[in-house]
Amino acid sequence: MKRFHRSAALGAAALGTVVAVIAATAASGTTTSHSGVTGAKSQVAHHANRFGFGPGQALLARANYHYQTGSAIRFDRTYKGLQIIRGDFVIHLSPSGAFRYGNGMRIGGLPASITPKLSAAAAGADAVKALHYAVGSKSAKLVIFGGRNASPLAWQITTRGKVGIHGDVSYVSATTGRVLARWATVHTANDVGKGKTEYSGTVAVNDVKKNGKYKLQDNKRGKQQIYNENHGSGHGVGTLFTGPDNVWGDHTETNVETPAADAAYGLANTWDFYLNTFCRNGIGDDGIAARGFVHYGNSYVNAFWADDCFCMSFGDGSAASGISPLTSLDVAGHEMTHGVTSRTAKLVYAGESGGLNESTSDVFGTMVEWYADNNNDVPDYVIGEEIFRQYDPANNYIRRMDHPSLDGGSKDCWYNGVGNVDVHYSSGVGNHLFYLLSEGSGAKTINGISYNSPTCDGSTIKGIGRDKAAAIWYKALTEEWVSTTNYHAARVGMLNAAKALYGQSSVEYKTTNKAWAAVSVTP
Repeated sequence: MKRFHRSAALGAAALGTVVAVIAATAASGTTTSHSGVTGAKSQVAHHANRFGFGPGQALLARANYHYQTGSAIRFDRTYKGLQIIRGDFVIHLSPSGAFRYGNGMRIGGLPASITPKLSAAAAGADAVKALHYAVGSKSAKLVIFGGRNASPLAWQITTRGKVGIHGDVSYVSATTGRVLARWATVHTANDVGKGKTEYSGTVAVNDVKKNGKYKLQDNKRGKQQIYNENHGSGHGVGTLFTGPDNVWGDHTETNVETPAADAAYGLANTWDFYLNTFCRNGIGDDGIAARGFVHYGNSYVNAFWADDCFCMSFGDGSAASGISPLTSLDVAGHEMTHGVTSRTAKLVYAGESGGLNESTSDVFGTMVEWYADNNNDVPDYVIGEEIFRQYDPANNYIRRMDHPSLDGGSKDCWYNGVGNVDVHYSSGVGNHLFYLLSEGSGAKTINGISYNSPTCDGSTIKGIGRDKAAAIWYKALTEEWVSTTNYHAARVGMLNAAKALYGQSSVEYKTTNKAWAAVSVTP
């Protein structure tokens, strides 16, 4: 569990695989022509290692999208006749049928035997233990639950509620009985309510109406829920917000619902940012929502992510600290990103890897703010500026990315020993790198805020834009970095990511190299 470290910090972190899915709009239909599919299958066989395609697997073409620049064929696949869940991918071909690239997870660790040790009935019993509704019906199907390193034999358990509109699909290991993943199959229509937030104005928030009452649950985003911790200090213990209407809060922090509205808005935007930017379906990329808890503790000036409850908690701040509830957009994005890190690189929360962990949350918390593009919380490169009771983003913030050391503790440049300082301060190296890569060095004003980013080697950097910088960072996080990655290894990972995305001779690759040198991280 990592916490939002006052005056220099936002905290917390904990299996996961990224599945890149292309949602393309076909220019001339989605027919699965035999010739295109046959050519695509041939290319899959030729690039078998790229997708982990091998003996026992078969392909089923689901769609064939035609464009002036070529085609894209979407495949599902099976192993020894069993469907591989999360094994789908898209092959992109040139007009001549040559392989361009592919999107999808490389499947590995397929089981030698497809004979289950656990019965369907036992798997069904394991699946329903954690469900919040009485099960009216369930069915079982033997499948492969695909992953990069392990693709276990599993029972797919589909359940429907006995009363009310409920439905889920669960994947239970056919060997151990462990629930591998679960997501909803029946989605109750959301009611679109109003969130009268403290930081983001009046916004739309999804809720659910049932029996004349409303609950702050977002079925569009994996049943994302906001709870009132009512000043308790447990992890994942609270009461789901409910009310007689679909208006949440009144823009003041004295109203118990206002922080809940901010949290609901922040969690929704973080979900949408990852989904629409990186095709990541929820924090664990499994369609399962994290929960948010507000009113944690008494005058608690912090926020944190906790893996044990797959949830985040937000304190109310205090008048004495000059801090309001810690439910601003970038704080929500920061905390949820700890969950993403814990399910990808698993960066150890100590030393340089801990600083990189914190920096990753700052980077994507900032990107969530840019994604939302809310006029009441203008996007910027400072962290937590909204939570200060005296709003002054030039002076009041938790951290800033252009010149991290201005907060009095963060480090602008790497040095031998930077891993010995608190991770919320060593994160400055990564934050500085991201700003330089995005916006470049020197003085500039963005959205009314003045920045002036120095370089550690005296060089001048011209940025490539935050979207490209974030794409490189995310690809490195999910495909290059491991639990012990330090800043020098992070540099190598980001260069590999930039090369894969844009090419080794590209401006993006060269700028990534220069930006790392500009924070004193060199070969």
